[in-house]
Amino acid sequence: MRDISENGLFLLLFLSLLLAGTQQTMAQGRDFRQAPKALTALRQGQSAQHSGNLQKAIALYCVAASTGNPEGYFRIGRLLATGPASVRSARMANSYLAMAMRLGNQRAGHYYNARIGNAPMGDQCGVGLRGGQGGYFAPIPNTPFNVDSWLARQSPAKQKLVTMLRHAAKHHKVDARLALAIAIAESNLNSQAVSPKNAQGVMQLIPETQQRFGVTHPFDPEQSIKGGLTYLKWLDRRFDGDWVLISAAYNAGEKAVERYGGIPPYDETQEYVKRVLYFAGHKQP
Repeated sequence: MRDISENGLFLLLFLSLLLAGTQQTMAQGRDFRQAPKALTALRQGQSAQHSGNLQKAIALYCVAASTGNPEGYFRIGRLLATGPASVRSARMANSYLAMAMRLGNQRAGHYYNARIGNAPMGDQCGVGLRGGQGGYFAPIPNTPFNVDSWLARQSPAKQKLVTMLRHAAKHHKVDARLALAIAIAESNLNSQAVSPKNAQGVMQLIPETQQRFGVTHPFDPEQSIKGGLTYLKWLDRRFDGDWVLISAAYNAGEKAVERYGGIPPYDETQEYVKRVLYFAGHKQP
């Protein structure tokens, strides 16, 4: 009996060491896949923050964010939400935290204040198309959006999602340019994305919309795309094919668009419509 206990203890210790080594390897792998530029900027930003130079810290975190790194957005949002009065801005913090959440940072939700709105991020800090990321609050470049060039810079997984989305658009008789633009603006083609308002998946459907269009597994890309395209088809009929009203309704809800007789006066929705039309290759309103 004693020998069995000792063997069991040895096995438990071995498995614990193996698990710890596996977790360390996974963490190193995640760091390895991140851009060296982002990692350097994050380290330098942390050092500046610890020394009390918050403006420099934010600028360095912006460098990390410009590569599409969610940690950069998270650290800026956290500073703006909890930092001293000299940098604090609750609505702007929400914008950065929302972007961090859309890009997969799970800690950002702890600092997001759902009782207030988001301020437009503008040109201060955004992943932008130059980083090959797209992104909801990224500044809109002056040059036209080249979807083929953008797609060539994406991962095989995202390219597969684009193919899936285009096939679904054809099946539902929705313009594939609009469908892809919505997906880029909504989630940056992240099938695990969750917004502050609990919109989920590639097409960022809220639970109510999921129920309306039969989505039971919102993080399943095929289901999310099918539900999103069904909703877009419904909006297309409701707004007579007007892409401005369709995209505004996708963001703010069709009732808000009808109540205001056009794009609702929400900063987020107005920025969203501009972004969708840019990604779709149309002139902005």
